[in-house]
Amino acid sequence: MSVSRRDPADTVNADDFDGAKMVVFIGDRIVTLLRDDIETIPFPGFWDFPGGGRELGESPWDCVWRETREELSLDVPERAVVWSRQYFLHGTTRWFFVAKMAASAERQIALGDEGQAWQLLWPDDYLAHPKAIPIFQTRLSDYLSDR
Repeated sequence: MSVSRRDPADTVNADDFDGAKMVVFIGDRIVTLLRDDIETIPFPGFWDFPGGGRELGESPWDCVWRETREELSLDVPERAVVWSRQYFLHGTTRWFFVAKMAASAERQIALGDEGQAWQLLWPDDYLAHPKAIPIFQTRLSDYLSDR
């Protein structure tokens, strides 16, 4: 299912995007990544989801798949995606995906070269966490309310 939400004040080409993020459910919990504690990045030391910036020519799925492999060594098949949405904010387009994998997929996870740690959290715990990135709390809430 793909749904988009557009702010009428935004004027962007929907085929152009800057990056993508993905919530990956491993069983009933979600994979989170503790961002590096570097002052020059947004939300240092906060809990994030895998994903990041687009490389030349990538589709939204290619971008988030590559980033998830790089950050967590997790190979999420496209058929695992259960929800996606485009978000338009401040003249940029970002994609947000939700995928579901079996609990056994936890064995695949290994921290890449970004982030300090990874952790499986219950969705409600992420939504209430004081060190969760607020915009991603909202996007997770969007998915949970659409289910």
